[in-house]
Amino acid sequence: MSKIVIIGPAYPLRGGLATFNQRLAKQFSDEGHECSIYSFSLQYPSFLFPGTTQYSIDPPPADLKIFTAINSINPFNWIKIGNKLKKNRPDIIVVRYWLPFMGPALGTILRRVKKNRHTKIIAITDNILPHEKRTGDVPFTKYFLKSCDGFITMSEKVMNDLRRFEKGKPAKQVLHPLYDNFGFPVQKEEARRYLKIAQDDFILLFFGFIRKYKGLDLLLDAMAILKKKSLLPTPIKEPDAVQTGLPTGQVDPPLTTHHSPLTIHLLVAGEFYEDSEPYLQQIRNLGIEDDLILKTNFIPDNEVKYYFSAADAVIQPYRNATQSGVTPLSYHFEKPMIVTNVGSLPALVPHEQVGIVCEPNAASIAMAIQRYIELGENYFLPHLRNEKLKYSWSTLTKTVFELSNMV
Repeated sequence: MSKIVIIGPAYPLRGGLATFNQRLAKQFSDEGHECSIYSFSLQYPSFLFPGTTQYSIDPPPADLKIFTAINSINPFNWIKIGNKLKKNRPDIIVVRYWLPFMGPALGTILRRVKKNRHTKIIAITDNILPHEKRTGDVPFTKYFLKSCDGFITMSEKVMNDLRRFEKGKPAKQVLHPLYDNFGFPVQKEEARRYLKIAQDDFILLFFGFIRKYKGLDLLLDAMAILKKKSLLPTPIKEPDAVQTGLPTGQVDPPLTTHHSPLTIHLLVAGEFYEDSEPYLQQIRNLGIEDDLILKTNFIPDNEVKYYFSAADAVIQPYRNATQSGVTPLSYHFEKPMIVTNVGSLPALVPHEQVGIVCEPNAASIAMAIQRYIELGENYFLPHLRNEKLKYSWSTLTKTVFELSNMV
């Protein structure tokens, strides 16, 4: 049995990082290890936090030891926590790194811990450099990376970014495990009743915090293209002639007209992490108000299953990406995806197997939506269920131990 500490957000903080850390802690515990989480008493100063609140309204997770301890802007706190962890002598610290702002706090804590000459420090690096660049990104990241012994990335892009800064220390790439702690899927009819969504509509789900790099504006333009031209496809019953893979330089076929009306609604489920007004003005200008279902508040954990279960497809129209927590959520709820050809998304969503890959522009996204409807949700499910088997939490914990044995 090993003594393991995870450093990163956890309850009562909310969001994907907290959910991930709690699920990882459960996996370590289920495997017989002693595991605790050191989370933040202050994660971000309020003026740096783009949402409405940093805190969850859900009940606390059962059977997890969470210490709300780290103040991200107080150097005296960093030294105190570092000394405490040095004295506690965990065998392994798994530290999350997602934003250079956290580099000084985490790097200082870990430098104190390493003075015990016992604890191995493995960083799960969600990002090396952020989507939105800021002053200090490079020095803060360098400071953090020097305090770690090994690294785990969940995309090739992040691995490449890591190797720009840290060429010698061991690193491994793994798939982002399934978010399987949001409950089981429910029947589509039940989910739509819960969300008060029409049973017969085609529902596209855009899920998660709304930020510029996620391309919601491109998706809104794509919805307007489909509406303007009434370009709705004839469903294809047989998948035999469908080619797999994304051919280089392929020119998308022209859009075709459907023989009977199909109502497409875009369900936007997630909180604005930037000014909402440009999006709302775009919606008004495009005249697509009636084609959208806006649930632009934070979605509690106990409601996530209804949003994914209600959807016919999940869409990620990102301008750029490393990996996305929406992808393992979609795998868990067995929802095929439409994604753009950026970052690791094409590798995680094999084209015309688990979903459709398109280019990050409105015309290509519109044609991808049409192609998806032509094939139908059921076409993708056998491929998706097979691919889903790769996304296990035990693979991640095994990788942590492999890296700790290499340093």
